[in-house]
Amino acid sequence: MESLEVEKAGGIATVTFHRPPVNALTRRVMHDLTTIFDGFADDREVIVAVFRVVPDRAFVAGVDLNDVSGPDEESTPAAMTDRGKVAREMFRSIHECAVPVIAAVDKAAIGGGFALASCCDMIIATERATFGMTEINMGLLGASSHLVRMLGPYRARDMFFTGRMATAAELAAAGVIVRVVADPADLDAVADEYARALAGKSPLALRLAKESMNRTEDLPFQEGYRVEQDYTARMVTFEDSAEARQAFFDKRDPVWKWR
Repeated sequence: MESLEVEKAGGIATVTFHRPPVNALTRRVMHDLTTIFDGFADDREVIVAVFRVVPDRAFVAGVDLNDVSGPDEESTPAAMTDRGKVAREMFRSIHECAVPVIAAVDKAAIGGGFALASCCDMIIATERATFGMTEINMGLLGASSHLVRMLGPYRARDMFFTGRMATAAELAAAGVIVRVVADPADLDAVADEYARALAGKSPLALRLAKESMNRTEDLPFQEGYRVEQDYTARMVTFEDSAEARQAFFDKRDPVWKWR
């Protein structure tokens, strides 16, 4: 796959993107990312995923403007009539990924890069990381729906209309970033620390928890809680649910059996 590498170890899938100089997204990269994240649904080796880049000048500097020309003769009819589908599918595959996804962000996350990070379940960033939907400065429009989901309507309008960049500290104060790392050299280790903590949980419970939270996010309070109860009722039918409680009483680490 172009500019992408996937490594699996200890229940953690690390997806690394490297496309110098600014890690801009092409249609091929977006298609490949969709394939990767959708593929985790049927992969028992993967309990949690980490998305990282090799940051030359940016985390992900949006879509490659050299790749926005018209469709070529090999394009599918859907790609020819709906140019935005490949991007939507990439964002969907991350947001709806069967397992939690952690974004490790260093340097600038711009446009599609910011939207990509917003689709992840947790964002860990360096102090020098910056975030912005700058499309308005290029005569384009970006993913305001992603901003609203992250920041609420008023902060989102500020960033979307001005095209300004926000610091990691600002977004951490807004509750978007779970941890800001002082030394960029420590970013991967911190992301791995969080990933290992999740990888120790029941893989079935994590998958059901992710799906449950996605389904209830926009529901009214009582309706959302009712859906959550259904997921809990589903979880207790698995042996791993009983194993979690028994391990707690035995004061030992649980042994997950995927059943």
